[in-house]
Amino acid sequence: MKWRNRRRSSNVDDRRGQRMKSGAKLSVGGIIMALIAIFVFKQDPMQVVSGVIGGQSTSSTQQSNYQASAEEQEIYDFVSVVLADTEDTWSALFKQSNSNYPEPILVIYRDRTPTACGTGQAASGPFYCPADKKIYLDLSFLGELQRMGASGDFAVAYVLAHEVGHHIQTVTGISSKVRQAQRQTNKVGQNALQVKMELQADCLAGVWANHTQKRTQFLESGDLEEALSAAEAVGDDTIMKRAGVPPRRENFTHGSAQERMDWFNRGANTGSFASCDTFQGSI
Repeated sequence: MKWRNRRRSSNVDDRRGQRMKSGAKLSVGGIIMALIAIFVFKQDPMQVVSGVIGGQSTSSTQQSNYQASAEEQEIYDFVSVVLADTEDTWSALFKQSNSNYPEPILVIYRDRTPTACGTGQAASGPFYCPADKKIYLDLSFLGELQRMGASGDFAVAYVLAHEVGHHIQTVTGISSKVRQAQRQTNKVGQNALQVKMELQADCLAGVWANHTQKRTQFLESGDLEEALSAAEAVGDDTIMKRAGVPPRRENFTHGSAQERMDWFNRGANTGSFASCDTFQGSI
């Protein structure tokens, strides 16, 4: 991917020099209030739990003088360029619909960090928190991505673009519709809807790649293959097999390796938001 000497996003919150001193605590009263909100008032469980944990967190952070290696700093610079590309591309696409694109914040951290969705931990991998509309990334995950068989800079770009896809789902109201539908079904149905959410985010990552390529010609030979390798590496069946667990469809929450590759390809080939309708009337 051609990224050097290009615009970097200013929406990056660098917390690598911060360390959490204690974890979040949730009181019995907080749990009761959360259950009432979910089951009596039918509120979104994700938003309720995020709000309760965020509001009752007793964690604090301590600032230290953090010195990044040259390699890590290069990765930091790279993801800030990718984030800028997502801003430019999605802003243009939203403008076509006479809408403004609310840009997310990318939080770069190490080990643990407080979020509006509870404590973010490196072991969880990159994630998007809808409660604060921020993407959280511990750069050490990128080494884990390589160990899973996904290497190359565009594999990293795919991961970030996927999380931005979740931001798109949140600001367009798709996420809230999915959460509402999940409250009306059983665990298997909830997982099936979650898979559709993840596959749509993969497709939106492909849409981003399509339009950014037209705008900047930033792709190099092998880049799309790197993204597909990353999609394959994080497929539910791939992860389960790696862990020695028989893959069972009802336990999937992100989609199979083939599905993830197919939906990314669909977005990359069409460049169309409409082509990313994984739900097809189910919400």
